[in-house]
Amino acid sequence: MSIIAETPDEKRCPVRVIPLGGLGEIGLNMMVFETRDTIMIVDCGLMFPEDYMLGVDIVIPDFEYIKAHHEKVKAIILTHSHEDHIGAVPYLLKEVNVPIYATPFTLGLVRHKLEERELLAKSKLVEVKAGQSVNIGPFDVEFIQVCHSVADGVGLAIKTPAGLIVHTGDFKISHGAEPFAATDTARFAQLGAQGVLALLSDSTNAEKEGYTVSEQEIGRTLADIAANSPGRILVAVFASNIPRIAQIISIAKKTGRKIIFNGRSIEISVRIATEMGLLNLPEGLEVPLAELDDYPDNQIVIVTTGSQGEPMSALARIATRTHKQLKIQKDDTVILSSKFIPGNEKAIASIINRLYRLGAEVIYEKISQIHVSGHAFREELKLMMQLVRPRYFIPIHGEYRHLMHHARLARSMGMSKEQVLLAENGDVVCFSPDGGAILDSMDTGRTLVDGKGVGDVGRSVLRERRALSEHGMVIVTMIIDADTGVVMHGPELTSKGFVFEIEKGHLLQDAQCVILDLVEEMNPNDPGRMAKLKKDVSQALRQYFSFVIQRRPIILPVIVEV
Repeated sequence: MSIIAETPDEKRCPVRVIPLGGLGEIGLNMMVFETRDTIMIVDCGLMFPEDYMLGVDIVIPDFEYIKAHHEKVKAIILTHSHEDHIGAVPYLLKEVNVPIYATPFTLGLVRHKLEERELLAKSKLVEVKAGQSVNIGPFDVEFIQVCHSVADGVGLAIKTPAGLIVHTGDFKISHGAEPFAATDTARFAQLGAQGVLALLSDSTNAEKEGYTVSEQEIGRTLADIAANSPGRILVAVFASNIPRIAQIISIAKKTGRKIIFNGRSIEISVRIATEMGLLNLPEGLEVPLAELDDYPDNQIVIVTTGSQGEPMSALARIATRTHKQLKIQKDDTVILSSKFIPGNEKAIASIINRLYRLGAEVIYEKISQIHVSGHAFREELKLMMQLVRPRYFIPIHGEYRHLMHHARLARSMGMSKEQVLLAENGDVVCFSPDGGAILDSMDTGRTLVDGKGVGDVGRSVLRERRALSEHGMVIVTMIIDADTGVVMHGPELTSKGFVFEIEKGHLLQDAQCVILDLVEEMNPNDPGRMAKLKKDVSQALRQYFSFVIQRRPIILPVIVEV
């Protein structure tokens, strides 16, 4: 990996902004703000594996640049509590143990993550609130309240040696939202009046015209569904979507239903949010899952996890009938109150189909307005630009098409081509009082986490897994006399994921003949005969299977001399 190791030239480039993840993809959000002697990291998220990453649990950013400059790293700033912004924090802290600054709810979820990994005792967590500022070396960072699909989200106003940089975080501009959820447009306007060098703005919904739907409208839809549901209601949401959970609590109270929280992440989020006063859970409204059968079906709301089809989630286990306490009944209504994240469509569709087969009524985004995005639509993005009035604009957070549409939107607002910096992961954006530009780039990558292994699964392992998944494996077992070269046992061929051995017995028997022919041709006096024989067996069987059955299984020869 190529790493830029030179320190910034304070005159030519006093401030560098380097995205290490999140630009050109959904997830892995991580941004470096750097001066000559200080690095400040904004967010450190994960992404879920793509289809070709067989067996991989999660994906985190590559920390090579951070490790190469670890002595300069002074702080980690978190904008909100979604996994694509905080999920990789425990892995980062193993490389740089620096203070983490975040709002109370975000910090509560991070604290739980660190406690699970036995990192909490040696971590320094600093709680901040919207409206407060902190000093990180040459950076003064102000936290600005923004509305998103999670509680306690913030944008950032970062005073740097080159000028003021505004980072929106994930946001939308919601009018009439709950007080803790409204975007502080007045503060963004005040910053714009002071003069903003650069605006880094959320691009996720840059393709969508108009404004986001209001949370109040979603609440009315959910209330209508509850009023017309004859049996139990199961609502699958993101565990961190406290505003949506607050709506469900309110609906349960108004309709006389008891509420049950099922799923570890939901239970943790609700507990933290309740302790912080973000949720009002009236006495007696919540009941434990063990008391489910004590109430009529039309008096129950169950809030659970699994809106993205996660295989081990509560909803997935309910759909596959493996949940020990919850079984779908005929009059149940299941609501998936979230957007289908790209890449999860097949898993979600599978769960929906299973729920329908079990007799439930399933309501999801394609048939009802039961979810509103937490990311600004085009008119809101334009309003943010008008409020901040930046000298330079950098679209962040999104796939390349999202960044491109957001860049074009900025151009349509009157910004010149030179003012719109369309950066990708690894681009080094240089800012000085004289201006800003993308001056350099470096390699960035992804680190795959599989079980307890971090970074030990690379392209070669994924290729082998792909080959195994598509063509299977054939194991060749054989024992050869070291003196004579005569076969004492075997060759035995065992097929795994390749063919049914009974139905294709002749195929494997003929393959044995191919191996025996190679053994006969082997020179018993050749000192490298075993390595050559293993290589020849692998090559010959690949060619044979490809010719006869047009498959290319992985060949694993286990040949022993005695």
